Amino acid sequence: MKIKILKTELVKNIQNIQNVISSRSNLPILSNVLIEAEKNNIKLTSTDLDIGIISRFASEVDEVGAITIPAKRFSDIVKELPDEDILINTLKNNSMTIKCGKCFFKILGLPKEDFPKLPEFKDEPHIMIEQGVFKKMLAMTHFSISHDETRYVLNGALFLFKKNHLIIVATEGKRLSFIKRDIGKNVQNRSIIVPLKAIYELNRVLKDEGMVKMTFSENQVMFELNNIIIISRLIEGEFPNYEQVIPAQAKEKLLIQREQIMLGLKRAALLTTPDSQSVRMDILKNKLIISKSNPNIGEAREEIEIDYKGPEVTVGFNPAYLIDVLKVVPTEELAIEIIGSDKPAVLRIEDWYLYLVLPMQLA
Repeated sequence: MKIKILKTELVKNIQNIQNVISSRSNLPILSNVLIEAEKNNIKLTSTDLDIGIISRFASEVDEVGAITIPAKRFSDIVKELPDEDILINTLKNNSMTIKCGKCFFKILGLPKEDFPKLPEFKDEPHIMIEQGVFKKMLAMTHFSISHDETRYVLNGALFLFKKNHLIIVATEGKRLSFIKRDIGKNVQNRSIIVPLKAIYELNRVLKDEGMVKMTFSENQVMFELNNIIIISRLIEGEFPNYEQVIPAQAKEKLLIQREQIMLGLKRAALLTTPDSQSVRMDILKNKLIISKSNPNIGEAREEIEIDYKGPEVTVGFNPAYLIDVLKVVPTEELAIEIIGSDKPAVLRIEDWYLYLVLPMQLA
């Protein structure tokens, strides 16, 4: 292999694939990046066996070939090189030379044959969706995915394909996010659970323009967008019946400005601790009082004008759970349903978005 690459282009593509590389794996080869020089382009591949990422870019290739190199060391070297063209050459003993200006490195690698092969998708069913739509759907749901590894089936987001819609649902047990969007064409009904790690990588690389192609196999899914391919195992198991926990719409709603309640919650959250996470919300006629009292720290209290005609309610919430959704909802005036101190709060936007969060016990 003999190639000539712009440093900025190489750094950008290394960043695309490096997040799934683990230095703690029992298999040393998983700490490596596979570099393949093809005709007029370079392909970088990384995997942890659950998820694989390929980043491809155009480059000057004098001689095709492939090698795997320790990813972190390779990345660190490239970042420190001067902003000039980089010349990379592989030798017969699975080593690589890197030349840039007056700098020279030689690092040892492993043959391509040692690197795990990513699954191939041939003639598998697929759908196309706008990147901007998909990006927004993930942004408005991903924070509800569970990090508790004992609840494995909740460590991902449910993707439901129904007619011409994609529905994404995520829950950790204490909150739930639901979003439904028209994807433009009828698709085969199916449901899959996409792991959190794949969701994070998609959030990182999705753009506001262009399309993403989703291809399905029995236990894998592939996302193709721009110059990047993400292949992920699916989570096996039965996702909870989310429809059972969604309450009917409440008659009385708390109408409030998004920015006002978000800032009020952020200020009250300054006095929370790991042992005392809840903030108090007193919902009165046309007035919301957000407060936090901590005997070891102090007190915070803030009044916010609202439009509300229902019965008075006092309830506690984890402010982070509310702030997460307030940061991403696209409307400035919100209608929040809070019907009791032991009932979930529900935020709905027409029929396409819903966020549900359970209350916390107040000290």
